[in-house]
Amino acid sequence: MSANHASFVLSLQSHHEPTTYAEASKHECWKQAMQVELLALEKTGTWDIVDLPSHAKPIGCRWVFNVKYHADGTIKRYKARLVAKGYTQIEGLDYFDTYSPVAKMTTIG
Repeated sequence: MSANHASFVLSLQSHHEPTTYAEASKHECWKQAMQVELLALEKTGTWDIVDLPSHAKPIGCRWVFNVKYHADGTIKRYKARLVAKGYTQIEGLDYFDTYSPVAKMTTIG
């Protein structure tokens, strides 16, 4: 195993990724990562605030946290993603014929 690879493997074991918001909110690096994610979602117009129909219930969300590394094992950044709990939705009741791209055009071509 190369020195760079060994360093990378060791760094994976030494940095803990939180599993809950409560855990992440105790650390400034994760709070900054969450703020960056919220600003990005706002900038791209990811959602619109609308009145909830009387027959619908709001869909929850959760934070997912990852440490991103450089090839040499040093930390590149702390990444936080806010994801919807889409598995709680019922087609035809909570949503109708939606489309969500899973790849960026810059990645494809």
